[in-house]
Amino acid sequence: MSSVGTSKGILEIAKFGVYVAVPIVLMYTFANNSTNIKRFMGDHSYVVYLKEAPRPPSPEELREMAKLISVFY
Repeated sequence: MSSVGTSKGILEIAKFGVYVAVPIVLMYTFANNSTNIKRFMGDHSYVVYLKEAPRPPSPEELREMAKLISVFY
């Protein structure tokens, strides 16, 4: 076997180790100490609500407006 094939195998094993280790380390960091996640999530506002729009007229008001419009036509 050539040395190129062996180095590719070691690289694949290292990449797999990183892919497995990163989620485990992050889960341990945040799940084990809740102050970490509160500090991280508290600095960012993920949901920004818009101002409330004016409410549409009620059905009774719409009927009255329709009556007023029909008087003019």
